[in-house]
Amino acid sequence: MKNYDLYINGKWTVSKEKDFIEVENPATREIIAKVPAASESDVLMAIKGSKESFSKWSETAPLKRLNYVNKMYDYFVQNKDEISKTLSLELGCPLDFAKVRHVEPYLLNIENYLEIATGYSYVETNVDYTIYKEPVGVVACITPWNYPFGQIVKKVIPGLLAGNTILLKPSKRTPLTAYYFAAAAEYANLPSGVFQLLPGRGGEVGNVLAKHPDVDMVTFTGSTSGGKEVGKLALDSVKKLALELGGKSAAVVLPGADLKDSLKKVLDTVYLNVGQTCSAKSRLIAPRSLKKEVEETLIELTKTYKFGNPLEDEVDVGSLQSKAQLEKVSKYIEIGKEEATLLYEGEVPKGNGYYIGPVIFTEVSPKARIAQEEIFGPVLCVIYYDTVEEAVEIANDSIYGLSGMVFGPGEDALKVARQIRTGQIQVNDGVFSQNAPFGGYKQSGLGREGSIYGFEEFLEIKAIFM
Repeated sequence: MKNYDLYINGKWTVSKEKDFIEVENPATREIIAKVPAASESDVLMAIKGSKESFSKWSETAPLKRLNYVNKMYDYFVQNKDEISKTLSLELGCPLDFAKVRHVEPYLLNIENYLEIATGYSYVETNVDYTIYKEPVGVVACITPWNYPFGQIVKKVIPGLLAGNTILLKPSKRTPLTAYYFAAAAEYANLPSGVFQLLPGRGGEVGNVLAKHPDVDMVTFTGSTSGGKEVGKLALDSVKKLALELGGKSAAVVLPGADLKDSLKKVLDTVYLNVGQTCSAKSRLIAPRSLKKEVEETLIELTKTYKFGNPLEDEVDVGSLQSKAQLEKVSKYIEIGKEEATLLYEGEVPKGNGYYIGPVIFTEVSPKARIAQEEIFGPVLCVIYYDTVEEAVEIANDSIYGLSGMVFGPGEDALKVARQIRTGQIQVNDGVFSQNAPFGGYKQSGLGREGSIYGFEEFLEIKAIFM
């Protein structure tokens, strides 16, 4: 079992409190590592270093900053197999899935950020004034456990490229992947204080970062309740905020859609990663006239997914990430059995891990708890409609607005997609891209990640009149 240190001001540092968090492999419940739980004094030391290094880093030529980050990218490429293995162990997913879904797409995402930064103009000249786009300052990045590589990429990489200094607080559940960012910073000889790694507990690290007056921005990904708490703390000193929060996304199937192809795309979002994806399309909104065909196809397709130990061959779906996750998802399944009709419940895989099988509920009321609340597990709710207008109304009947899908004849599908209030929607064979802006309406968050819009979240706008 490996023990880790903090990475503060360009050095591997032993935490002052010598308090540790055990990291568990959820597929076996084996403790695989220990990371330090950063104390308040550790965090204050890191904030001080970030503030002191900001002036020099922000004034570093953009091309030079880009060269540093490009070296970090080289490190990730050289070590992507090791990163994938570590991620697989701490998240509980199959190794191939870790590599193909959790690591490689985000390497392409880094390439896209590097391309954006290469041609980006930080000065815009107008007739009466000039716009200067400047780094925000010291940025606290608070990242979730379900995408431990990708979510750090979407915060740390554009933040550094834009000239900010970074304080990274990864989830205590999956902190090991974050250590590759510290190793990459060391490999690239990033100046002292530009990147800090502070694993630990939310109340002891995240809250200090959110409240501290020398932190200029907080970018947070996690639950909506967690985002609200962080936001309240950050707004006490009116920090800039970027929040990527929860979702209860809808997939609308219109008459005339390719049913098997459509439902397979929906189930991929609900089952893969064991449903631990904020953009999972966990509400299927389908025509009542196709009820029999929809339900038969869902059961047929569900049986093609193999749930089980991620180390076994041909397993598509591994374990939930923690005991808390298992208890939460199991509770919602019991609630669903009282609120709706259980269409299918897959066998729970054998083993010592936090395993669960796929579950489908049908005849779900749009107002049911399982249709309104984020379950974060492999649970699909099927809601039927009689008119397309009703389908749109159901899709929008949510506090969330993160993602979505619409399937059907092209013009009809696009018309429905335009009416759904959500940050992203895939129509028919539209392919999801990590390089597109990602973020939500309503209580799904503030701001965007990815693309030039995600890059500009880390900049402030200054107008100068001469």
